[in-house]
Order: sequence, then C-alpha cells, then structure tokens
Amino acid sequence: MRAGLRLLVACYHTRLVGGAEAYLRSLLSLLRDQSVELAVLTRAADLPGTDGLIPDGIRWFSGAGQSPLELVRTAANWNPSVVFTHGLGEPEFEEELAQRFPTVFYAHNYGGTCISGTKCHAFPAVQPCSRPLGPGCLALYLPRRCGGLNPVIAVSAYRRERRRQEALRSCRAVLVASQHMVDEVLRNGVPADRVHLVPLPATGIPDATPPETRSLSGRVLFVGRLTAIKGWRHLLDAVPKAATILGRTLTLVIAGDGPERDMCEATARQKGVAVEFLGWVDLDRRNAEMRAADVIVVPSIWPEPFGLIGIEAGCVGTPAVAYAVGGIPDWLVPGVSGELAPGERPNPSELADAIVRALVNPEHLQRLRVGAWETARRFTPEAHLDRLIPILEAAARS
Repeated sequence: MRAGLRLLVACYHTRLVGGAEAYLRSLLSLLRDQSVELAVLTRAADLPGTDGLIPDGIRWFSGAGQSPLELVRTAANWNPSVVFTHGLGEPEFEEELAQRFPTVFYAHNYGGTCISGTKCHAFPAVQPCSRPLGPGCLALYLPRRCGGLNPVIAVSAYRRERRRQEALRSCRAVLVASQHMVDEVLRNGVPADRVHLVPLPATGIPDATPPETRSLSGRVLFVGRLTAIKGWRHLLDAVPKAATILGRTLTLVIAGDGPERDMCEATARQKGVAVEFLGWVDLDRRNAEMRAADVIVVPSIWPEPFGLIGIEAGCVGTPAVAYAVGGIPDWLVPGVSGELAPGERPNPSELADAIVRALVNPEHLQRLRVGAWETARRFTPEAHLDRLIPILEAAARS
C-alpha cells in the first residue's frame, strides 16, 4: 500500500451515466493496480452491476437515503486519510465532507460557478460566459436566457450554486482538466495554490504506430448527446456548406442520442442533409466509425470543460474540427491536431470554413492525422496518475 494514502472516492452514481463515471471506472482500476488502499462512497440507490463503475475487489459504501451528517458518519467509519470527491448532488454533502476530512474535488463541470451549469447565454445569441458566479448572474439569468424562465427556480438554483461555490473554496485541492477550467475556478474564489491542472486521460489506447495515409471517405463524424449546447444545429448547417465549398459530397455520421434526436432528424430531412443516424454505439463500433471518418467535428457552442472525445479520436489518428470554446484549445492546435473555428460567437459558416481547411488538401489532412495521434499519446493514464497521486498524498499529509 502507498504509505499514508487511505483513499475514499465519493461520487453520486454507481453506474455509468456520463463522462465522469467513465473516468472513475478507469481511475479506480488504475488506483487499485497502484496498491492504493481504496473504497468508494456513493449517494445513489442504484447497485453496482455489469455496467457499473466499481471494479471487483474494491470496497463500496452506499449513502443512499442518508442525510449529510449520516453520510459523513459512514465515511468516518472507514477512516480515510483523504476524500476524492466528484460531485454528490446537493452541496451540503460536499460541505460536510470538506469540513470533516482533507478533501480533493475534481471539477468535471460548472457546479459552483454557474446557475444553470451551461456557462453560456442563449439570448440574443448563444455566447459562452466568463462571469464569476455572483448577484449579477441572477440579474442576467432571465434576460439572457441562461436557463429556464421560472424566477422561483432561478433563485433556488442560484442559492444552491452559491453554497456549492463555498464548498469548492473549502477543499484542500480542486482539480480541473483544462487551463480554461483553471481560470474558471480561480475567478470563483478558489485560492491559486489549491488549483491543479490534471488533464483527463484517454480511455482508449493510442495506436502503436502513426496513422498511414488513406483515401478520403467523405465521412464527417459527430459523437455525443443530441442537445442544443452540443451544437447539432450548427453541424447541420456547416457540413453542407463545407461540401459546397469543396465541391464534393460529405456524409454526416451521428453516433449518439439525446432528447433532441427527433428534432435533429426532422431538421436534417427538411434541409436535405446527407446524414446517417447510428444512435448510441459500443466502443468497438465507435472506434470503427472514427477510423472510417475523415474528421470528427465537435460543434459544442457551450464551453466544454475539456472535450475528451477529441482525444479519443486522436488515438486512432482522426483529427478534430471544433469551435475554440472552453478546454478544447488545450488539445486542438490549429493546423497541428485539427482545425478551430472562432468560439466567442459560434457561427456555422466559420465552422464550415474550418472543416474545409482540414479537408481541402489530402497532404494537410494526413499531417493533421499524425498530429492528432501524437497529441493523444500525451494524455495517458500514467501521465494522469503522475499528477494526481502526489496531490492526494499531499492532502492526506495536511
């Protein structure tokens, strides 16, 4: 066992719900292999199963139905030297843990820095927001359409996120995946000496050799949830425009699902966009689609905290095209690992131009493939652990 490190990982779910849970499943296996003394505390009532995030051999405690104080007692019974938390729903749970134990928090999203969590305005146009959470946010919430239009819900959410903001400030360390998120938590009052940049690792293994030159397929891939902030409307406008400029057919391939899939399909039919809807696909099919595509497009119009899907595509030598929002510029270097469109006011025409830059010249596209692969090789599990474990050990010692 690593001396002095008795680690309790605290999270909400035990099952794979999103990117945070996928990260945790991989991380728990890595920490177990590092001989870390390890347990998991969750709040959800669901039980670990075949699609769960808790690997075999790791102790698990359920806090389902418990109050914050009861949850802390459950944690105290195991007597951790440090708690590594990933969001527990209501902020009072995070507050209680941070008051009782040395706590390290991984900020996967904008909890404690934004009322709605989207970190962007929707009116008069969609625009990422860099304002720190404060009274001005509540004043702008309805006029700028930051979320819903119910003022009672807005006030309630504001109070909840302000409390989460205070919980963030009380942690021994706050970890983030991108320089954008470093700036975000600093703006929201977390002391600079407690903020650590620890990029997410790729869940896939990069190919052993650089990508070889291959013929253009004309396939443009999107992987993700079909929601407004993921930019599917921009995608349906940008891909046909890029095809017109290039003078050749591009087929948009959408691997994903979500609450706006029906709307997306109807809009694609109305616009006459050549598109294949695959729904959610397993890892093998996803990787096969990545290999078959010329580029993956990440058209998010909200500031993605990191945008791991671009790294995953780079593992198989597929470059990305995206708006320069959030943490995406940390791994997408224009002309090296993909192409960027301006992100301050996302515009489909500029996204189309970025797709064209990537595809207009086969030699340039091949250089982007190699650059994407080389970039992905930097985001390894080993590099992640090299940054993470010293921070956890320092928190335990403190």
